[in-house]
Amino acid sequence: MADKNDKHPENVTGRFYVDTQCIDCDLCRETAKGFFTRQDDAGYSYVVKQPTTQEEIDLCMEAKNGCPVDAIGDDGE
Repeated sequence: MADKNDKHPENVTGRFYVDTQCIDCDLCRETAKGFFTRQDDAGYSYVVKQPTTQEEIDLCMEAKNGCPVDAIGDDGE
C-alpha cells in the first residue's frame, strides 16, 4: 500500500501520487498516459497531472490497481 508520507517530491499536489516503492515498470505511464511520467535520472514514475474528469480518474485508478508494488496512492482528495 502506498504511503503518503513517502511520496516522491515531483508528484503534483492532489488525489493521486507515487511513493518510493516504485520499480519503474512503466505500467502507470502506459495505462494513464499524460498523468504519470518518468524521473529519468533516478528511474521512477510520479504524477505529473491530476485527473479532472471521471474518465481520467478511471484511467488513474486502473493504473493504481495494476501497480505490481502498490506504489500509487489515492487520497481521495
